[in-house]
Amino acid sequence: MHTHDLSAWKHTHVFDTGNPAAEKGTRLVMWITLAMMVIEIVAGYGFNSMALLADGWHMSSHALAIGLSAFAYAAARRYASDPRFAFGTWKIEILAGYTSAIFLVGVAGSMLFQSVERILAPEPIHYAEALVIAAIGLVVNLVCAMILGKAHDHHDHGHAHDHHAGHDHHHHGDLNLKSAYIHVVADAATSVLAIAALAGGWFYGWSWLDPVMGIVGAILVGVWAKNLMLDTGKVLLDREMDHPVVSEIREVVESGPEISGTRCTDLHVWRVGKGSYACAVSLVTHDPALTAEQVRAQLAIHEEIVHVTAEIHQCR
Repeated sequence: MHTHDLSAWKHTHVFDTGNPAAEKGTRLVMWITLAMMVIEIVAGYGFNSMALLADGWHMSSHALAIGLSAFAYAAARRYASDPRFAFGTWKIEILAGYTSAIFLVGVAGSMLFQSVERILAPEPIHYAEALVIAAIGLVVNLVCAMILGKAHDHHDHGHAHDHHAGHDHHHHGDLNLKSAYIHVVADAATSVLAIAALAGGWFYGWSWLDPVMGIVGAILVGVWAKNLMLDTGKVLLDREMDHPVVSEIREVVESGPEISGTRCTDLHVWRVGKGSYACAVSLVTHDPALTAEQVRAQLAIHEEIVHVTAEIHQCR
């Protein structure tokens, strides 16, 4: 069995974990969201708006989830050098993103239940006051989205300096930052729906529009939650064998000029960073001089492959 020096890999890649701009941005957005959450919940009860109340209550889970994203960045950074984490702490961020998706499912369910309840038992709404609060909520959400958007741009710009053009051709976003961003966008979308519902009720007397928009918002949030859960769950379960990098590895180890006449009998690929992969490969070869170093040298053309474990079986 021939392997890379794992300790050397961790020393080189330990600082790949985390996103300082995103950590700062998510922490700021968390406090802004908490403040707006309190305002919307109080106003929703006071003005009797289901759309506004639903927006406020589901904002509470958003605040918790965004706070979890910020905590994940801090935890990943703190334990980045801990040798107990064989491939670093990046998956702490992914776990936070998956947990955020679960929160979003709960938000969608709560919005749906309360909206149906309000359809069955309608109550009068103070439209003018509720509209003002919903509009403020939308502005706050847009500001938060801008903050996280800048963090995303800063992260992408930083990685542009870390990779040579043409090498990092498998782009991977920050799923922890994406989860926080989806929470903020979900807030903004439900704020828009709340404004539309309140305006329709105020100007046209469509009181039914308020809970109906709550249902529409619940469906929208549910779809986003499902997509985020699929993205993060795939990483947590190491479901990467359908990724293009897998076929590229097979192509290299079976047709590379220095390792011709070699067949790949077993291959496992998993992600260990935002755009970094490890692989374990078993090869059968007729070349008695083939070494693991030659295999790694061939795979080095793909910079996203940062750790290789190679097992070579000689044909007799």
